[in-house]
Amino acid sequence: YLALFGSARFDRLRAAGARPQRLLWASTSTKNPAYPELLYVEGLIGPDTVDTMPPATYATFRASGQVSPTLTQDIDQAQSQLQALHEHAIDLAAITDRLEAEGVAAFAQSFTNLLQAIEAKAARVAA
Repeated sequence: YLALFGSARFDRLRAAGARPQRLLWASTSTKNPAYPELLYVEGLIGPDTVDTMPPATYATFRASGQVSPTLTQDIDQAQSQLQALHEHAIDLAAITDRLEAEGVAAFAQSFTNLLQAIEAKAARVAA
C-alpha cells in the first residue's frame, strides 16, 4: 500500500486529482476473549483507513482507546516477521486465503440469518 500510493508515479496522479483507495477494516472487534478488546482497532489505525466495529467496541475505544498511527509504525519489524514466516515455510497467502473465505462465509451466514428474521417478522405482521 505504502509502496504503491507513496510512489513518484502516484504523486503525479495525486497532483492531477487522484485520491488513494482507503483501506477498509471490517468488524475489528476481537472474537477471542483472551485478546485485548481493542487489539485490532488500535493496531490498524493509519492514514486513509476506515474501520467498522460493533457499538460495544466503539464505546470501549471512545472510553479508553489510544489514537496513534500504528499501521505505519515498526514496518521494518513487520517485514522481518514476514521474512521469518517465509523462512519457516509458512504460506501466508494460503492462510490469508483460508481466513478470507471463512470470514466471507461467516458474513454471508449472518446476512442469511438477518433476511430470514426479516421474512419471519414480515409474515407475522402480515398474518
